[in-house]
Amino acid sequence: MARYTNLFTVSASTQDLRRSVVRVFQACNLNLVYEAADYLVAKEKPGHVTYSQLATVEVLINSLPNEESSAHVNLVVKNEELPLKTNNHCHRVFTLVNQTIVDTQNWQSVQLT
Repeated sequence: MARYTNLFTVSASTQDLRRSVVRVFQACNLNLVYEAADYLVAKEKPGHVTYSQLATVEVLINSLPNEESSAHVNLVVKNEELPLKTNNHCHRVFTLVNQTIVDTQNWQSVQLT
């Protein structure tokens, strides 16, 4: 199973973050399949790659206790594909989502794995 993560620190309200995440999903052509106050999940649309390569993107928003308008955003991109190559489909989706965030949002990356 391929899995790539990134942790961002963001200066924005939870509501604004959720809207930003949805816009990122739309820009990356991902379908929003689950949405809660602090957790969003999107999946790739089937038809372009095999089932095991379809990526799932999870975003967890953790508000910082002492700062009302700041949060940590944990991004996870995963699929069932074995990551036998460095440049696999899951990694390409991860790169696309991260590049879209960099291009459209003002988020600071804290940890990239």
